[in-house]
Amino acid sequence: MTDYGRAVQFGAFVTPSVELLANTFELAALADETGLDLIGVQDHPYQAKFLDCWSLMGTLLARTERVRVFPDVACLPLRPPATMAKAAASLDLMSGGRFELALGAGAFWEAIGAMGGDVRTPGQAAKALEEAVEVIRLMWSGERAVYSEGEHYRLAGVHPGPVPAHRIGIWLGVGGPRLLRALGRSADGWVPSSSYFPPEVLPGMHARIDAGAADAGRDPSSIVRAYNVFGQVSDTPSDKLFHGTAEQWVSQLTELALDAGMDTFVFGTDGDDLAQVRTFATDVAPAVRAEVDERRGTGAQA
Repeated sequence: MTDYGRAVQFGAFVTPSVELLANTFELAALADETGLDLIGVQDHPYQAKFLDCWSLMGTLLARTERVRVFPDVACLPLRPPATMAKAAASLDLMSGGRFELALGAGAFWEAIGAMGGDVRTPGQAAKALEEAVEVIRLMWSGERAVYSEGEHYRLAGVHPGPVPAHRIGIWLGVGGPRLLRALGRSADGWVPSSSYFPPEVLPGMHARIDAGAADAGRDPSSIVRAYNVFGQVSDTPSDKLFHGTAEQWVSQLTELALDAGMDTFVFGTDGDDLAQVRTFATDVAPAVRAEVDERRGTGAQA
């Protein structure tokens, strides 16, 4: 059993398709109105029918008042970390502290290479991601000049800034042993997806993150554990995970919070269906919060 005692959070997963733009604006308004905590936006710049993730995130922040927005996850090989840090800080300042940053080491390498990005081996991608975390933190440091000598990214006396409105979390969408341990040492959150990492593998992955946290003298409960969950809420029961009634969803997400260490659930469904997101926000999320609080019997850590 793994329960880090963190307050549970809920979000909606957005597909940045040109064809879904009007729906995306409605989804953002719905998330803002129904009390969801987060909107996660896919970042696949090489997809011809996808809008630029960062342009869309800025627009969604401008159209909402309370929900937080993050890239789920940012494509590091096509986005230099120093300029990405500046963009993130800018969005955070303009939105009053409502931006978080999630990074991915890279995937779909042929498409990345076709767009001019570096095609990296797994080891190179892992090293680049570790370096990027350091570069981004330095760019937010408020220091007069910062330096970083990495294999993939360097800072040579750059004047960093601006400083974000709040301490932006750096979350990593990673799954390998090396990067999970690195996450525990230096990052603020983890963002796996249920389609790649089913619940049964999560405890072992938490153990690697926690070992990294121990290496750095960090409290493992300080690390956000966000889970992209893809499925459908229906009126009829189902034996399939993340499919079935709202009651089944409440039971599954409660167990994931109390027994599998996850504290944040970002819901994705076919076509970014608004009715599905509304049901998740109104029938699932509040019930999970109540059930987790009742079974813990104590106040949760924010």
